[in-house]
Amino acid sequence: MPEYQAPLRDMRFLIDHVFDFHASYAALGATDASPDMVSAILEEGAKFCENVLAPLNRSGDEEGCHFDNGVVTTPKGFKQAFAQYVEGGWHGLAADPAYGGQGLPHSLGLVISEMVGSSNTSWGMYPGLTHGAMSAIHAHGSAEQKQLYLGKLTAGQWTGTMCLTEAHCGTDLGIIKTRAVPQADGSYAVTGSKIFISAGEHDMSENIVHLVLAKLPDAPAGTKGISLFIVPKFLPDAAGEAGERNGVSCGSIEHKMGIKASATCVLNFDGARGFLIGQANKGLNCMFTMMNHARLGTGMQGLCLGETSFQGAIRYANDRLQMRSLTGPKSPDKAADPIIVHPDVRRMLLTMKAFNEGNRALAYFTAQLLDVAHLSRDEAQRQDAENLLAFLTPICKAFMTETGLEVTNHGMQVFGGHGFIREWGMEQLVRDCRIAPIYEGTNGIQALDLLGRKVLGSQGKLLLGFTRIVHKFCSAHAEHPQLQAYVAQLDALNRQWGELTTKVGMAAMNNPDEVGAAALDYLMYSGYIVLAYFWLRMALVAQQQLDAGQGDQDFATAKLITCEFYFKRLLPRTGAHRAAIEAGSDCLMKLPAQLFAL
Repeated sequence: MPEYQAPLRDMRFLIDHVFDFHASYAALGATDASPDMVSAILEEGAKFCENVLAPLNRSGDEEGCHFDNGVVTTPKGFKQAFAQYVEGGWHGLAADPAYGGQGLPHSLGLVISEMVGSSNTSWGMYPGLTHGAMSAIHAHGSAEQKQLYLGKLTAGQWTGTMCLTEAHCGTDLGIIKTRAVPQADGSYAVTGSKIFISAGEHDMSENIVHLVLAKLPDAPAGTKGISLFIVPKFLPDAAGEAGERNGVSCGSIEHKMGIKASATCVLNFDGARGFLIGQANKGLNCMFTMMNHARLGTGMQGLCLGETSFQGAIRYANDRLQMRSLTGPKSPDKAADPIIVHPDVRRMLLTMKAFNEGNRALAYFTAQLLDVAHLSRDEAQRQDAENLLAFLTPICKAFMTETGLEVTNHGMQVFGGHGFIREWGMEQLVRDCRIAPIYEGTNGIQALDLLGRKVLGSQGKLLLGFTRIVHKFCSAHAEHPQLQAYVAQLDALNRQWGELTTKVGMAAMNNPDEVGAAALDYLMYSGYIVLAYFWLRMALVAQQQLDAGQGDQDFATAKLITCEFYFKRLLPRTGAHRAAIEAGSDCLMKLPAQLFAL
């Protein structure tokens, strides 16, 4: 398994220079997040992830979770690591101080989540799902519910889940069968079965708080009839502690391709006592609070696994000797040259580096938007942040996981035949990453969300919010002596983006299938342009550091060279996506279903 080392240099470059988290924190009144505090959090978080979580990654994959008559036991060391995580204060880092959290900005929590996911993705699922449940209860729960549950969840004494999917329906939640019948005491009897419930049963906490989608007896049909319920594994007693067992049980755990140390459960609710959260038949609104949190977290998994894969690949490429460089021996004192001298290996390594660092910039920018949405006292500023988050969330989830999967595949390929062997650990990263484009809404669904709901559904308003940012940047740096060619390339694509969107919208007015046919290519096209903007922001800072003779000059030089690679070798992929979008839906839909038969 590659030895994970937190990329603190790149993290600090973004935090301190590209996005200036410190100025943002000061403007938002987050005075506790001082530069010294941020530095200490990065250092200590890196130590915990490198020394505690990373050593459990391969052993957790080998052992997996154990299931015995409804009881799930996590792999050796997982429970102890969670106790250390909680004791270190990491679990409540960005949580509300009113419920025992430290109240630090969400962006810092996301940086720690990156380290956790890179060092041990399976383990990170347990606190990750809890944070999603906490966000939903905090946003939609009653004062009593917040007081009862958030303190325990923040402390890590209890953990949380989100229970949406059923065997007959995944994304189509309007046809769920789980029912909630009102009881005389104001609670509800919840009955049904949910599948694919991450961290649905385990031994790492005293109690598990399930957030369950269900329908009331008189609920309207479809998604307008969905309600959300808190269904704890153990019902809180009069003192607020875990009391009698509720009517929820784990029927089995899934045997999966990857993230084997994360318990993916079938949960059966048999008249379980549940408590309505939010308004009846308005559960979809509450659900999206959880889902948006989970989708950003899933997008991060593409970055996390890609980073670990790159670290393994770059070390191997420098050590592995194979053949001579085409331009003559580079290590004449050795039997052969290290494979990093070969252009095709360089292509893979630079692709990995460009996607990882670009995706990290996208993630950290999105994290800043979360800070503004939660902390700003300016309503207009909060709304602008919410609009940008709405636009970028499906891109984060889908583009980062698609490119993350490409990166982990490249990492395995760099190892050649050894990459296919389990002991090296590279194949685990591919297996773990493969679920990311699928769960929390498949990438096809994210693409429909972006193009159909966010862009066309807002009549282009949400897209315009981002393209204006890009246009302003390009206008300001159009004459930059070193970067002007790339600025012009981005500016042209930014204009083309709006024109292409209009073309798709016009076609969809005559044939709605045009949206579905264009959606995934549109999302990937959008993602490449988004990353191009962030690569230029990074390159601008790197060039400034070089010109001023400040900072790590080698690091800045590497940024500029990687930016050049992105613009010359990766950004041109937008052309293929554009051609596919403009090809329309006819070539997809004209083949009759029966002719797909063998």
